[in-house]
Amino acid sequence: MRLNPLIIDDLTAAVPIIQGGMGVGISLSSLAGAVAKEGGIGVISAAQPGFLDEIFDTDPLGCNLRALEFHIKNAKEISNDGIIGVNIMRAIKHYDEYVQCCIDNGADLIISGAGLPLSLPMLVEGTNVKCAPIVSSLKSAKVLLGRWDKRHNLTCDMVVIEGPAAGGHLGFKFDQLLDQSTYDDYDDEVMAIIDYVKEIELKYNKKIPVVFAGGVYDRSDAEHYISMGCAGVQMATRFVGTYECDAHEDYKSAYINATSDDIAIIKSPVGMPGRAIKNNFIMKHSIEKEKISKCYNCLEHCNKNEIPYCITGGLTRAAKGDTDNSLVFCGTNAVKVNKLVSVKEIMDEFK
Repeated sequence: MRLNPLIIDDLTAAVPIIQGGMGVGISLSSLAGAVAKEGGIGVISAAQPGFLDEIFDTDPLGCNLRALEFHIKNAKEISNDGIIGVNIMRAIKHYDEYVQCCIDNGADLIISGAGLPLSLPMLVEGTNVKCAPIVSSLKSAKVLLGRWDKRHNLTCDMVVIEGPAAGGHLGFKFDQLLDQSTYDDYDDEVMAIIDYVKEIELKYNKKIPVVFAGGVYDRSDAEHYISMGCAGVQMATRFVGTYECDAHEDYKSAYINATSDDIAIIKSPVGMPGRAIKNNFIMKHSIEKEKISKCYNCLEHCNKNEIPYCITGGLTRAAKGDTDNSLVFCGTNAVKVNKLVSVKEIMDEFK
């Protein structure tokens, strides 16, 4: 049976799959465009998209904004004007400028997490760009949506619930991620968030789809969350194992070769725990700090004298293929990625 399309206001994705944003350089226009071409929503990461520019070290913001402009337009072209979103971490510096870049260059949707994007609805108000916060608990959903409602009489166009099995930065405490009950009981949290969003829908007389992310790999996963009341799902990890993924081939190989023992919960300079592939870099900097010679001023709350390592350095080295001396984010399902396939092969499973 065909899955229902994902409808976000006046946007309709024929296949209710959002490809999760992965930085640095993992989900850019090649991957996002391919997913959108197949009827899903492709997502570009705004985390240092200009990292390959020859003047990135001296002008990271300028390089990033130019690269983001290029990748939005290129993804639109690849997808034949499919739905293209951008993931922007709230923890990033110059957040407003990245949002404006998306507005100016034809992005359809902004998905924002890694902190509470308190200003997002105001920044996109009056434009055609849809906004979607990432939340991981009923508490964070109430704080964020409640503040938008009470202070600005605004709300979002979609909500992404990111569970504990996701990759990258996670909206949980470190100890929670090591406790199996966090995973076993999480469906109850999902239901509670869906019920709360329904209250917001009633007040604004507006349909706000809820999408689940974190540990989604196949159609049965999608059907499970859709049966709970979600309108679709977001997948990131599985798309790393595609020909179209923007990652270096050695990055993809790190996923293909990973075992369950290789995946670890780590402490990120962003201030949140994260899930990544355990390698020499992770092992070394769990016990000693990296000597940081260059600061890219990428995060709002970051002191290079206190953090264990530079996250931009760790992620850019990974994107360039140095997967043993870098930070390789992944979800729990990285162990299921055992070969490269096309985006179309994956998307066909959900049609």
